[in-house]
Amino acid sequence: MSITRPFKIKICALIFALVIILAIFGENNLNKRMAKSQQTFNKSEKEKKRLKKRADKRKKMEARKAEAKLSGKKGIEFAYVDHLGHLTDTPPDPSKKIIVEAENIEVSVPKTLESDKEDVNPIRNGKVSFFDSSKGFGFIVDTENQEKYFTHVSGLIDEIAENDKVSFELERGMKGMNAVKVTLIK
Repeated sequence: MSITRPFKIKICALIFALVIILAIFGENNLNKRMAKSQQTFNKSEKEKKRLKKRADKRKKMEARKAEAKLSGKKGIEFAYVDHLGHLTDTPPDPSKKIIVEAENIEVSVPKTLESDKEDVNPIRNGKVSFFDSSKGFGFIVDTENQEKYFTHVSGLIDEIAENDKVSFELERGMKGMNAVKVTLIK
């Protein structure tokens, strides 16, 4: 039995087509088996948790909607603020309305009134605990709170020495409070 030439060409074309089909599909299957997954275990677990959380949220929302349909409640359609600043579902009583002028609104520390101010005497009394006249500085101990204050010759009005009773005023210096306008008490 002899096979004709056109028949041989058709068989060769079929075989060639099968080889190409196997090469294409076989290569894809081979790549699927050989490729490494880009998604790690941790990523897939996080994705599962996220999807579960989304599904739970959807279920809760549907349950609330179903409950609202059964009970007939629509929730608060309008929210009002009463005279005390609380949210309510009823309109506020106009007779309890308080009118506030913009000038009366303070957004800082309240102003102190003249009657609230305490009269503080800036002049303090103390005793010289140390004074070096050659260097021109010393320390004065306040008789009220027993704190030491630095003093310099430039802040003296009278000449002072150790254990003298003096009166002075306080002024903020670079390293704390300094005694200035120091005068002897006679």
